[in-house]
Amino acid sequence: MLNPNVHQLLNSQINKEFYSAYLYLEISNYFEERGLDGFANWYKVQAQEERDHAMLFYTYLQNNNEKVTLEAIDKPDVTLEKDMDALTASLNHELYVTSLINDIYAAAYEVKDFRTMQFLDWFVKEQGEEEENANDLISKMELFGSDPKSLYMLNQELGTRVYTAPTLVL
Repeated sequence: MLNPNVHQLLNSQINKEFYSAYLYLEISNYFEERGLDGFANWYKVQAQEERDHAMLFYTYLQNNNEKVTLEAIDKPDVTLEKDMDALTASLNHELYVTSLINDIYAAAYEVKDFRTMQFLDWFVKEQGEEEENANDLISKMELFGSDPKSLYMLNQELGTRVYTAPTLVL
């Protein structure tokens, strides 16, 4: 049986991960409307990852005989007026998610819930990658975004991203 606080934080994270998927679909919509289908693809793949993250938390709770309570998913609260708005919103959101994962880890550590800490180790590493990806996109946009030919090439590059399901043993 999980500590009640750890259980609540894990359950809440399911909602946060689904919200992340909604946010990335919103960003994908923005880029689709701009005619940047590669960027749109990149964020659709990102949304798929976030949905899988939610399901990993969902499955972890079920595998530990804990009740899962699904809550309403908020509409993305983001204003996208230019391309960089989308990229910085993504980075800021990933920093926020990292703080949430760290909070769950700290709560598990406090009660010596080593199984949950081990489960969260994958997410800690994943968040480092997510932040790096978001920073890389910002750097590339700063370097190439103002040049139409370079933006075209970056869009083409992002269009090649394919979804790969996470490999995490629960």
